[in-house]
Amino acid sequence: MSVTEQVERICKAAHNAQYALAGASAERKNAMLRAVASAIRGASADLIEINKKDVEAAKASGMSYAMTDRLTLTPERIEVMAEGVAQVAELPDPVGEVTADWTVPSGLHIKKVRVPLGVIGVIYESRPNVTADVAALCLKSGNCVVLRGGKDAINSNRAIHNIIVKAVEESGFCPDCVGFIDDTSREGSLALLKQGGYVDVVIPRGGDGLKHFVLDNAVMPVIASAGGVCHLFVEKTADKAKSIPVIENAKMQRPSTCNALEQLLVQRDIAREFLPECIKNLTDKGCRITACREAKAILDNAGVPCALAAEEDFKKEHGDYELTVRVVKDTDEAICIINANNTSHSDGILSEDKEQIEKFVKGVDAACVYVNASTRFTDGFQFGFGAEIGISTQKLHARGPLGLTQLTSEKYVADGDYLSRK
Repeated sequence: MSVTEQVERICKAAHNAQYALAGASAERKNAMLRAVASAIRGASADLIEINKKDVEAAKASGMSYAMTDRLTLTPERIEVMAEGVAQVAELPDPVGEVTADWTVPSGLHIKKVRVPLGVIGVIYESRPNVTADVAALCLKSGNCVVLRGGKDAINSNRAIHNIIVKAVEESGFCPDCVGFIDDTSREGSLALLKQGGYVDVVIPRGGDGLKHFVLDNAVMPVIASAGGVCHLFVEKTADKAKSIPVIENAKMQRPSTCNALEQLLVQRDIAREFLPECIKNLTDKGCRITACREAKAILDNAGVPCALAAEEDFKKEHGDYELTVRVVKDTDEAICIINANNTSHSDGILSEDKEQIEKFVKGVDAACVYVNASTRFTDGFQFGFGAEIGISTQKLHARGPLGLTQLTSEKYVADGDYLSRK
């Protein structure tokens, strides 16, 4: 059987399984998810052994430390994964929620009701926890899912999928609700993107290259969820002492994530005073710095190591312990630079000036705009959604963290007393 035939079979099976899942009660879905969480916890030791194969292969291929860390499973991370699934079980079920209702003059009573999207295809890259996060969110929101992970985590993803499917089936649901494409070649991804007859929407979760590949090839709607060129702008009134820890957190806590800081903008009025201390704090912790000419001159004069930024550095998602620094005239210039170089993911301002804050919030085109906070908060758990399927950087149909509600659509239910139109 060819890759295309295998993928079509998986997608068709998910399509056929969707209707029973869509009609399942919240209680049954929650019990299933608790079983999945328990099964993941019970398989922790096995998962760590299997994950070692992926980690060793990544190291042998020369993968960076930050990306290898993103791939690695530990007992603590497996517990977080399981807890994430369990927390989804405790969240309110959006399916069946009536978002509006009214009666028209004919006597027809109309309701708008939340319903599942149907079958969701998800193409993702290195992080194996995505397999569990995505499956949990899709199952809770009544959606079947077809997963296609990257080759770097294939052993881990396959093992997690097997655990999930077994728990799903033991809970009385069709195992086809969670499909898994084992082929990690380009052909496997392309085959999924052509299954418009069975897959209702596809979500890419990874870098900008993946996003554009999916957008260029999908025949079904896409919720673009990729690319994190995130900025922080330090406005001249910012509290300097409070700003430095925020910048450190945004850049250094986990630099491989899409919500990590990649571009730091500092207003010229405070650059000479602020940059040396702020950047030295980062370089002392192992962060590499590229800087515009003006920022580099300030840092050179202060003895803080940095390299001159190339033009591409100002649009780069480093995904590592690296930061690009630029000096800007004012908030207006910061907004223009951010909108020209960001990926509409997460950008923020550090400031005490309410007028400048308001200007920034209104002017920056991003899914999440932060005021005096780290960009690392762009996360389903941090937003109170539970796990998220990704961060949508587009404007339709959802934007920002994609939680349960964002994985539903609406349909109209019109109720009449044997009513005919006159």
